[in-house]
Amino acid sequence: MSIINDLSADVAPELAQELGLKLDEYEHILEILHRTPTVTELYMFSLMWSEHCSYKHSRKYLRLFPSEGEHVLQGPGENAGVISVGDGWAVAFKMESHNHPSAIEPYQGAATGVGGIIRDIFTMGARPIACLDSLRFGSLEHPRQRYLFEGAVAGIGGYGNCLGVPTVGGEVYFDDAYEGNCLINAMAIGLMREENLTLATASGVGNKLVLIGSTTGRDGIGGASVLASQEFDEGAESKRPAVQVGDPFEEKLLIEACLELLHKNLLVGLGDLGAAGLTSSASEMASRGGVGLDIDVTTIPQRELEMKPFEIMVSESQERMLSVVVPENLDEVLEICERWGLLATVIGEVTDTGNFVVRAGDEVHAEIPALCLADDAPIYDPAMSRPAYIDEKAAFDVALVKKPDTVQELGKTLVNLLASPNICSRRWIWEQYDHQVMCNTAVLPGSDAAVIRIGNTGRGEMTNHAIAVSSDCNGRYVYLNPGRGAQIALAEAARNVTCAGGEPAAITDCLNFGSPEKPEVYWTFYESVKNLAEACKVFGLPVISGNVSFYNESFGEPIYPTPVVGLVGLLDDVEQRCTMHFKDAGDTIILVGETDDELGGSEYLSVQHGIAAGEIPALDLELEIAVQDAVRAGIREGIVKSAHDCSEGGIGIALAESCIAGNIGANVALDDELEATSSLFSETQSRIVVTVANGDVERLLDILSADNVPYSVLGEVGGDRLIIENKIDLSVAEMAEPFNSSLEKLVAGE
Repeated sequence: MSIINDLSADVAPELAQELGLKLDEYEHILEILHRTPTVTELYMFSLMWSEHCSYKHSRKYLRLFPSEGEHVLQGPGENAGVISVGDGWAVAFKMESHNHPSAIEPYQGAATGVGGIIRDIFTMGARPIACLDSLRFGSLEHPRQRYLFEGAVAGIGGYGNCLGVPTVGGEVYFDDAYEGNCLINAMAIGLMREENLTLATASGVGNKLVLIGSTTGRDGIGGASVLASQEFDEGAESKRPAVQVGDPFEEKLLIEACLELLHKNLLVGLGDLGAAGLTSSASEMASRGGVGLDIDVTTIPQRELEMKPFEIMVSESQERMLSVVVPENLDEVLEICERWGLLATVIGEVTDTGNFVVRAGDEVHAEIPALCLADDAPIYDPAMSRPAYIDEKAAFDVALVKKPDTVQELGKTLVNLLASPNICSRRWIWEQYDHQVMCNTAVLPGSDAAVIRIGNTGRGEMTNHAIAVSSDCNGRYVYLNPGRGAQIALAEAARNVTCAGGEPAAITDCLNFGSPEKPEVYWTFYESVKNLAEACKVFGLPVISGNVSFYNESFGEPIYPTPVVGLVGLLDDVEQRCTMHFKDAGDTIILVGETDDELGGSEYLSVQHGIAAGEIPALDLELEIAVQDAVRAGIREGIVKSAHDCSEGGIGIALAESCIAGNIGANVALDDELEATSSLFSETQSRIVVTVANGDVERLLDILSADNVPYSVLGEVGGDRLIIENKIDLSVAEMAEPFNSSLEKLVAGE
């Protein structure tokens, strides 16, 4: 069989550029093939060499991340990373973006983002047990932002709820920087026995390629290159056809069927058809196994008439998996899929040629070395330059801002912050999610981190182990200081997990930036990655999976650089979990850490003055680790009754949130010499507010002193008011009402 000649040498370069390939990339393709590529081949290369699939602008610096550690079973390079959590159990987890599809069609964009990341998890042999979402939108004052926000939240809930996978946590920020390009980052976690770890690798010449799941249509064609690897402009709406459409009920069947096939050892390998569809999954599996593949597109079940070979190969239709099956297991694999109501079709086989061959019967439409397609994309090292705005913003003198000074003015400011979009309760979001399905969610949304018990409830295989999970990033911090802002994202994620009683074990990330071809944007990317990598090394935290999302721009304006960190921590005993709410009257309130005058980049400046400027808070990584170690020790000894980190809004907000969550007041005096506004709203890092029973105060102070951790005893829990000496006097009720109702009112346009 000879390859068809359906593209002239004159037309091919034009098509290549239309598909997002650069001319020098096209020339490289000619060197690989030694001939003019076919239409199908150009589409396949354009997807696999797109930014979204190849990481051609980021791969060089992603190597800075540490990826090995005590608990790591599988690091980067597979569909998800995996860590051991004790007693033979392991968790797989990963975070990915679905930003551009969600900006075009928020419900389906967010829903299929959840579906895609969940497939990455059960591909590894793990049962999905939890999701988190990290979201960014423009101001809710604008109707389109409310439409995007409501649609994305509904899509996340609609897909996850139908699957029976709880959404247990996450974060959302609102800022004008995201108005033209929202961010939808989804993180999923799965549970498995260590021995069931599965890799997406093709091997065994003569083994069959079996496509499992939904039929193939034209939805999602070009998603990785048309949507994910270009910035938005006035033509954004025309890209709507490239948004995939999800079917969570089909995915639920896929989960059950694939896990049964894996646990019965009937599959050699299993891969998810996500970005770039069959092209990506098949070429990556072939590349990892060092083999070739031969696929006949006429055998692939299609949902639309007269689909062309290139459409079939790059379609991003959802809920599809590619498996490798030895011939003697084929009948049983097909029978199990049929029993679950799933299509399962032999579409090709593994070969020893090293080539990825695509044919329609006897017509060969593509013949490409699999290694070149998956691993030979060019690696770029773009020019970078430090943005001038950084020094200008850092030079802003916060002292020039008029600040409240009376108890009444300070109280009004605190209430304004509690009601502000970036601080107010997220209950309106998480009440739309089923966060308790599977009955293993031990700490629900609304606290610093979610806690999930380890074990299989359905089989009665429960353990005392648990994991604590959090995702974090303050994009404004990273905008003002990319390196330190990225490190603070890691520190806060670890701090949140620590407040729940977990010991940080490993992270995944989702690195959201503008165009890498702009020197100032690329500099922020480099600084973020370099400093995040350094912080991970200091913490001893490996990066076991992740995602890079570039071209998050609209009309030439990039988003805030937003490197989101998803962190998983371990609890040996789920009964040692901790929550943020104040518990009992008479308990002593202690601030672990100390407050400095650091209002730069703060929520106070943003809400009260509309300013995003100033020097962001300093971060001492060794102090951060010492604070977390000491608090975790107190939690494990059972003497810390509540723990809540100080982040956006400062200690004033942290105290108010703990009062509201526990529906109980507090009477404290802040032990610092700062002006009132800084004392209350400074966002100094490495601070945690804890409570202990009176009889345990000395023991906790001994722990803190032994670790040379600064602290101050603030006061005690009790009453129905938050009284901060000479600064705040508010009832819990008058704080709770705006805090709890604000987001719902903003969504309603009030």
